[in-house]
Amino acid sequence: MRNAELVRPGLFCALALAAFASAHGASVPGGEVTVREDVSYLAPDRTEKLDLYLPPGWSAQARGPALVWIHGGGWTGGAKGAPREENVCRTLAAKGYVCASIDYRLGDGAWPQNLLDCKNGVRYLKAHATEHGIDPARIAVAGGSAGGHLALMVGLTAGKPEFEPQAPYPGVSSTVTCIIDFYGPANLMNRQEVNKDGTPTGQRRLGGPASVYGTSSMDAEVFKIASPVNHIHAKSPPVLILHGRADGTVDYRQSEELARVLKKHGVPHEFVLLDRVGHTFDLHTWAKKPMPRSVEPDVLKFLAKHNGER
Repeated sequence: MRNAELVRPGLFCALALAAFASAHGASVPGGEVTVREDVSYLAPDRTEKLDLYLPPGWSAQARGPALVWIHGGGWTGGAKGAPREENVCRTLAAKGYVCASIDYRLGDGAWPQNLLDCKNGVRYLKAHATEHGIDPARIAVAGGSAGGHLALMVGLTAGKPEFEPQAPYPGVSSTVTCIIDFYGPANLMNRQEVNKDGTPTGQRRLGGPASVYGTSSMDAEVFKIASPVNHIHAKSPPVLILHGRADGTVDYRQSEELARVLKKHGVPHEFVLLDRVGHTFDLHTWAKKPMPRSVEPDVLKFLAKHNGER
């Protein structure tokens, strides 16, 4: 279904939101979260779309905060409507955030078009802020795994001409208020292989798929250019880092290094390292089971602090 407005999946979501509100002492004003699926946000010839999550009681006059969510999938797969993506976006929409879950260029030769697409997700929300009830000065970016990497790159390279799309929103800024990184690779030059329990082995692995980055050389310049840690500076936006110590896909030392570099440059940041949690967790669950603790409070507190009232 394209350019449609619907609530999905109806009964389950109603029960889930009611249970969530009861558990957290919150109300769900005006009914359920509304989802507008398959909204065009790139050039007319592009097939990738976004899903827009609107808060309960949403109004075009709201001028509320917003967030762009970038799915993972190793830069070659994944989709905007996957369970993790829906968990994050529906939960945050229930708390008052307009959320855009985006699809973007994947696979062969995707870099750097994937980054430009993600920046156009931010630009779309700014260009359509009045229509969607968004304050264009309160837009955050977040993502998981490869999406976490791209979210970091979106926020850390704002204003750098070589990383800015020319169309379809000329003159619209891609700057964001803050970044939330769920277990994304931060330095593609020194990623490590990991054991099944998430312990880094010390053995290097290729920074990303050769098909995406155009090379199988670990020391290729493109991996340096595409590493978020190399774009951090004193005026970088605040960053929340979330990673599981048992991550068997992206070694947690990537996030440790990211935190160190942010600290070195004096960038406000928070780092949550979760024991007994692996890759691809959402706000509440990992491997289809509740995590030792939810990270929803961390995310909401961070957003309230850095993407709140202005």
